[in-house]
Amino acid sequence: MAQDKRSRKLKRLVTVQRHMEKMAEVTLADTTRQRVEVNESMDSILNALSSMDPVHHQFSKIYSERFGRLTVKDKQLSGAQQLQEMAVLKEKTKGDRLQDKMYEARDDEDREIDDNAIYDLLEIMNATPAPASSKVRDT
Repeated sequence: MAQDKRSRKLKRLVTVQRHMEKMAEVTLADTTRQRVEVNESMDSILNALSSMDPVHHQFSKIYSERFGRLTVKDKQLSGAQQLQEMAVLKEKTKGDRLQDKMYEARDDEDREIDDNAIYDLLEIMNATPAPASSKVRDT
């Protein structure tokens, strides 16, 4: 019975851990999306800086400042993304380990149930009285 409770508890923990894994994946996906947006903005600014259109030349200083800020933001997001990738891997590993432990607990429970069934069968066989004819032969 105690092992039964153990597998149920582990099942709940696995569910919670998988939820934590999904949350880490969502955070990573959001950071990846932000990096894509930053890189698209940087490409747009580079195109404007390299443009021969005189309007863009007037704003070249603003463009270069904006590009510098985006470069810093991209580096920050890159660092955050690496940390989040490690977090996703860590959460997945925890979930996999908990799931393995849950399966082991279930196997132990099944084994205990089978053992108890065999013990019950043996007790029933030993508890039934021997037929009367066998008693007569023994005496």
